[in-house]
Amino acid sequence: MGQGGFRGGRDFGERRVLVFEGKWGVAHIFSSKNDTIITITDLSGAETIATGSGGMIVKSDREEGSPYAAMQAAFKASSKAKERGIIGVHVRVRAPGGHLSKTPGPGAQAAIRALARSGLRIGKIEDVTPLPTDTTKRPGGKRGRRV
Repeated sequence: MGQGGFRGGRDFGERRVLVFEGKWGVAHIFSSKNDTIITITDLSGAETIATGSGGMIVKSDREEGSPYAAMQAAFKASSKAKERGIIGVHVRVRAPGGHLSKTPGPGAQAAIRALARSGLRIGKIEDVTPLPTDTTKRPGGKRGRRV
């Protein structure tokens, strides 16, 4: 049966294991306040299957990080991935992190919702923002940024 449909199950005593055909991938979503970048790779992360970003969708720089741009970029990336046989993705959300913002930008949630609405199955969602254990010095100097 094509298109990632249910192929049947195998009966192992009391427990029944469901088997689905089709490939899974990983959706890496990098979301800052200025842009959202979506990359869909294979499970190892070595081969890129599809990409999309807010800058590929909108014309003005200030709209690259918007939820609308993230949603359209996610739809674009998911349609490319479905053409190549991906039926579901595990989502890894990343903010800039380090000494920068540790919360994802406004496009992250919109991108995840768009991936789900596009017909891709969502596996697990995890946050992979790099958190500093002992950080480099923040920009701004001893007395901070004086406005």
